[in-house]
Amino acid sequence: MHRKILLKIISIFMVLTLGLHSGSNVYQNVCVDCHQYQPATLEKMFMLYLKTHSVELSFKVSLKEFLQNPTEEKSLIGSSFITDFSVKDPSELNSTQLDEAIDIYWDLYNPKDNLK
Repeated sequence: MHRKILLKIISIFMVLTLGLHSGSNVYQNVCVDCHQYQPATLEKMFMLYLKTHSVELSFKVSLKEFLQNPTEEKSLIGSSFITDFSVKDPSELNSTQLDEAIDIYWDLYNPKDNLK
């Protein structure tokens, strides 16, 4: 319970500081900073989403919907993870910030874009 409150406080603080850094990268400042303490890496989460939503638009829309209104039913992570860590709180990011973060996330981990 305390961990969940602490993560929420950290998220709110990070969102509030985004406006202070005009060149800030939402993905780096919010997503990476929070997920670095989670046992499931952002790359692993990306691959879970990619297996379920292999088309870019479906991937991005589904992820955004989950981040705005996370539920256990929409979660792709295992139930044991949810039992240990619970479903995340809704994102404090606005729609534009979520779009930016998800676009960066897609560009960073999409295997098709990284093949040479």
